[in-house]
Amino acid sequence: MLKTGKFAALTLLSLLMINTAFAEDKSAAMVNGVSLPQSRVEARVKTATAQGQADTPELRKAIREDMISLEVLLQAAKKDGLDKTPDVIEQTELAKDSILANAYVQNYVKNHPITDDQIKQEYDKLKTNLGDKEYKVSHILVGSEDEAKAIIKQLGHKGNFEKIAKEKSKDAGSAQHGGALDWAVPSNFVPPFAEAMLTLKKGAYTKEPVKTQFGWHIIKMDDIRPLKIPSLEQVKPQILQRLQQESIQKMIADLRSGAKIE
Repeated sequence: MLKTGKFAALTLLSLLMINTAFAEDKSAAMVNGVSLPQSRVEARVKTATAQGQADTPELRKAIREDMISLEVLLQAAKKDGLDKTPDVIEQTELAKDSILANAYVQNYVKNHPITDDQIKQEYDKLKTNLGDKEYKVSHILVGSEDEAKAIIKQLGHKGNFEKIAKEKSKDAGSAQHGGALDWAVPSNFVPPFAEAMLTLKKGAYTKEPVKTQFGWHIIKMDDIRPLKIPSLEQVKPQILQRLQQESIQKMIADLRSGAKIE
């Protein structure tokens, strides 16, 4: 819910975001003889409901009060001549530029909708990348191959993996938990780590050090379980948002490639 006064400190950007063509519009309030059109209230209600808020009398009252607070601030600012200062003029122009650019993006999204087929294809691709299992592993990270080999030899003589991890692992986050990492799919790990991990059976550890950009690892497989993948309907909003963002980024890249930039 919106609270009265939430928009009291909004800059001119907030005002510019509202459509100013209010001829023959019903007045929501009068502030020192200046009419605040009801259509401005409706525009803000539309924005709020699009963000999940309910259209209630309380919401409309809060928006009306916020508009009044904004108007008295604007009138005071103009009375002090702040609308004529170079900084405010520059910020106003920047705000107008941002609004126009945003309008172009919104229009692009409207005219280039993401289809259900695209969402389904992306979902299937994600499922393939995730696989059907997730893994619980522990590791000990050290700075040299020789040190890693020495630890493997120690483990071969019934050394305690968790104790050694706490004492020697350079991965501070997992070391305090005996080297244990969270449940994860192979794609969450760097390739050399994932490839070595997938060769292990439950309870086994790597008999040779595994090198990554982070150092040298000894990896132990703690457990394996089937991966529970959310249904398409559960993740559809997130996939839609991601595909829209990718589409927008491509559009911007295309515009930049066609522009003369010096």
